[in-house]
Amino acid sequence: MPVFERLIVKIAKALNREKISYMVIGGQAVIVHGAPRFTRDIDITLGIDTDEAERIYKIARELSLEPGKGVTKDFVKRNALFSVEEQKTKVVVDFIFSFLPYERQAIERAVTIRLGKAEIRFATAEDTIIHKLFAGRPLDIQDVKSIVNGNRKIDKKYLKKWLKDFSLHSGRDLVREYEDIEKEIRG
Repeated sequence: MPVFERLIVKIAKALNREKISYMVIGGQAVIVHGAPRFTRDIDITLGIDTDEAERIYKIARELSLEPGKGVTKDFVKRNALFSVEEQKTKVVVDFIFSFLPYERQAIERAVTIRLGKAEIRFATAEDTIIHKLFAGRPLDIQDVKSIVNGNRKIDKKYLKKWLKDFSLHSGRDLVREYEDIEKEIRG
């Protein structure tokens, strides 16, 4: 089993054992939705907030995942992010704590994908598009194009509802950006 898959499986089993809901997001979710690409890390949104961070610290210790440089408990509380690294492989894992209703709903909607003998929860195509459009970097936009190209059954009502909401916070018209990408891909 490839390095990333092996580590995702180990983490998912630990999260499931501790009854912590989650979804894998970022580049790993893009790959699941049909867009092969290289990624250097694993991003996981958790169904808990930083008040329960000790549960994740415990899992990290069990799996020999070391906190990144400058990652303190105060940093985790301020940024809702716990960044760790598997020393043997140098793979970085970002645990993202969730507070927003959107994040909780996205975790509930996550799709289960089998990796080896394990079932892993990944963000849906729609939620991956939302994350990537909001981030807005060139690689993220390319990821959105790849997902749109490979997925004909995108729930546009759900997608546009959240893109409209996130547009208020980003200062960008994310619905228009999505529609422009869809026109470019589908003609």
